[in-house]
Amino acid sequence: MADPVFDKKDQLKQIEESLLDGEHILAVYDAIGVATGFIGMTNKRVIIMDKSFVGERIALTSIPYARISSVSVTSNRSFAGQYFSSGSLAIHVGTSIYEVEFRGDKKTHHTHQLIMHHITL
Repeated sequence: MADPVFDKKDQLKQIEESLLDGEHILAVYDAIGVATGFIGMTNKRVIIMDKSFVGERIALTSIPYARISSVSVTSNRSFAGQYFSSGSLAIHVGTSIYEVEFRGDKKTHHTHQLIMHHITL
């Protein structure tokens, strides 16, 4: 099993502390934007840190792959048009949509590929 890809050690630690038996981390990426702190993918689920609650409360939302109906990816071209400066991912779960924005397109596309791999098994 390969070591997980991650941006920040403290985010990786938070995911590690919530692992279930037989679960291992694939990637943990920092997110930009108002409400989301990070997204983690394991072999069993997607975990999103949501900072949109009133006060200083946060939530770690777990989404089993079996509950995800679709995933969308968008990228914004940079001023020069040579590369993607940011991208976002929308995860559809029933009537809810969880949106995560990343710096750069590589993390966006890697996250999309990991989720698609697990929801198409």
